[in-house]
Amino acid sequence: MGKAVIIFSGGLDTTICVPLMREKGYEDISTVTVDVGQPATDVEQATERARIMGTDHHVLDVKDEFANEYCVPAIKANADYFGYPLSTAIARPLIGKRAAEKGVELGAEVFIHGCTGKGNDQFRIEHGLRMFAPEIPILAPVREMNLTRSWEIEYAEKVGAPIGQSKDKIWSIDENFWGRSIEGGRLEEPGYAPPEEIFEWTASFEDASDQPEEVEIEFSKGVPVKINGQSVTPRQSIEEANKIAGRNGVGRIDMMEDRMIGLKVRENYECPGAVLLITAHKALEALVSGHEERRFKALVDQQWAEMAYRGLWWDPFMEDLNAFIDSVNSRCTGKVRLRLFKSSLQVIGRDSDFALYSEADASFDDVESLPQSQMTGMVRVHGMASQLYKQQRG
Repeated sequence: MGKAVIIFSGGLDTTICVPLMREKGYEDISTVTVDVGQPATDVEQATERARIMGTDHHVLDVKDEFANEYCVPAIKANADYFGYPLSTAIARPLIGKRAAEKGVELGAEVFIHGCTGKGNDQFRIEHGLRMFAPEIPILAPVREMNLTRSWEIEYAEKVGAPIGQSKDKIWSIDENFWGRSIEGGRLEEPGYAPPEEIFEWTASFEDASDQPEEVEIEFSKGVPVKINGQSVTPRQSIEEANKIAGRNGVGRIDMMEDRMIGLKVRENYECPGAVLLITAHKALEALVSGHEERRFKALVDQQWAEMAYRGLWWDPFMEDLNAFIDSVNSRCTGKVRLRLFKSSLQVIGRDSDFALYSEADASFDDVESLPQSQMTGMVRVHGMASQLYKQQRG
């Protein structure tokens, strides 16, 4: 067998891929970990497990690329999929792309990933691989062998593969600095209350501060550039927003999700920074955009989230959506103030030089800028078609 490149997170699914591939005759194995902002301990764990299993291991640091080219567009698009600020979904295309490029460099003859046949990542990862290394075949042992988590744990114990899961704590966790997803075990049950132990980024209601915290976020063309007056890069804005929202218990999401293959599943997410930044951006966008822009952009944002959820990052339609989104965000410059308290998040102020707002026109105390008497004729013809319809009906 030729060179095999495993897209390697160091978790249960990808770890067992190493001995499984050796059983199939692949001896020349490279493992590639793409660092999109998962904890440093996870990257170190993947490196150590690869060393224990004797693979040629590579770590690709793409954290800044992920922040600048994936998270920033998500902010501009107010990226939300039925209540979930897309995190895992927008990281997968980048992982597939960079792994494909590294595989070509290493002379890969086959790619291997650990995605299951019931999830969305099989679509997202393989789309990235085929976009940037279409000539290299792909194997997915967990999917193709129809493996269960329990079987994988038993197999890993049998062959001595280093894993951290047990049958008692079978959580499957995926993490990057834009969000954290937790699933598996009893968490799959819609009626099961998640134990506090699954949360790491967000304080519980009891542990959150007893005093509200206010934060000011400044944007330039839809990109966060300052937090509380301090200049930040996109990556720094996300990391700081995670800390602020997390300590106030903001960003826990428990939802029923409709996966791409048609399954309805229960998912738990922690996305404190994403919730804070998107909430602030949306408030500023509402101040600087006209009514028709806002109405249409809501449809564009929804379609953007759908495309991103499906991993179709390089689709021409995605380019079209981004063109409109960037146009609207060209005026999305200004400041937003928010108050966080005990898992709640409230916008309390916004300001922009591009605001489509006139205090004189809006004020009830001003009688010159927009005299109320001018509205009489406009109000009279409002709903005329409805009135005629009612007359016809009798």
